[in-house]
Amino acid sequence: MLRQIRLEDMDTAARVVRADHALPSLAGLHTPSEDQWFFRERVFETCEVWGAFDSAGMTGMIAFQKDWIDQLYVQPDAQRRGVGTELLQVAKSSFDRLQLWTFQCNVRARRFYEGKGFARVSGPADRPAVGDPCRNGSACLIDEV
Repeated sequence: MLRQIRLEDMDTAARVVRADHALPSLAGLHTPSEDQWFFRERVFETCEVWGAFDSAGMTGMIAFQKDWIDQLYVQPDAQRRGVGTELLQVAKSSFDRLQLWTFQCNVRARRFYEGKGFARVSGPADRPAVGDPCRNGSACLIDEV
């Protein structure tokens, strides 16, 4: 089931983000309390936020605003079951065109978006980065085509 998330759901949304460790090098960058504050005070206040739910609770979340996806995360045990696609469709049905940033090293996310009609429009070339590319700011802009 998909529904718009209420303020009281934002702590759960922050936990979904923490559980999706697509980039282990970023895990632990913020405390759970900092994540909860960010989702309640920043994400909820500036974005339309939707969640996907099953009988066990929230399985994924998306936060978007005009033409821009701010956040899209899916619980690891719910990935590859269409949850991300359903959430993305909510944002796509709201706007003619969408953009987002993703880390260059997040190959799984890039493949997901490319499979949904997005393409990289700017960012570093596909080559090994020196050090940790996620910490070195190697992000790329993804645009719906």
